[in-house]
Amino acid sequence: MRPFAASALFALVLAACASGPLTPDPARYAAIVAEPDRSAADRANDVRRKPVEMLAFLGVHPGMAVEDLSAARGYTSELLARAVGPDGKVYAQNAPRAPGRMPPPPQPEGAAAPAPATAPPPLPTLPERMRNPALAAVLVPVTRPFEDPVPPEAQGRLDMVTLMFNYHDFGHLGVDRAAVNRAVFQALKPGGVYVIADHSGRAGTGISESGTLHRVEEAFVVREVEAAGFRLAGHGDFLRNPDDPRDRNTPQPPMPKDEFVLRFVKPA
Repeated sequence: MRPFAASALFALVLAACASGPLTPDPARYAAIVAEPDRSAADRANDVRRKPVEMLAFLGVHPGMAVEDLSAARGYTSELLARAVGPDGKVYAQNAPRAPGRMPPPPQPEGAAAPAPATAPPPLPTLPERMRNPALAAVLVPVTRPFEDPVPPEAQGRLDMVTLMFNYHDFGHLGVDRAAVNRAVFQALKPGGVYVIADHSGRAGTGISESGTLHRVEEAFVVREVEAAGFRLAGHGDFLRNPDDPRDRNTPQPPMPKDEFVLRFVKPA
């Protein structure tokens, strides 16, 4: 990376994290994202997910214990594992497969950005990611229900919990969101952080469009999470798109979805 481009990126990250952690290390996060053993599919996903800015907003650092809720194939889980290093731990949680319990949404989720000219390869699975010995020592797959997502050994010991772009899914899946948020609150240390990112819905829609437009109202999420005892501590604006009318699954004309990132803290 050329010096001018690097300095511009770091300035952008610091500005994006003004309401987040106090001591982000953008140079370290940029180095993590640039590591040569990351997959081509993950690099393609980086374009819309902005992982340097996200890691800086999270403020994740070596030695932390983190749980990634609804980790899916583990894109965020791997980044967290690289960031916490060999002295940390990342629990990558997914719910058990239960077709009757977890019906498909009425509509499949649309794109969050204009489709590329050629489709990127599929993201690696969690087992595939764990073939990297450096990640296998840190990354712990967890199969537990969303309402009870934290393994016993991590109870009360987590520094951070993340939930990336899946809070809205709890609506059409019938997940007890209050139970999820209470479980996260109990599992975090005092002062621990709960970060939720999702596709922004229009004011007043709540979570009613979770299975159709795959969106959730930001203020609705704040109300539900604060009801569990959390305090809203910051917003990340690096994925916002004010031009998105937020009235479709895939915006028209094609553009990135408006997405919010919220940082909650468990009071010390």
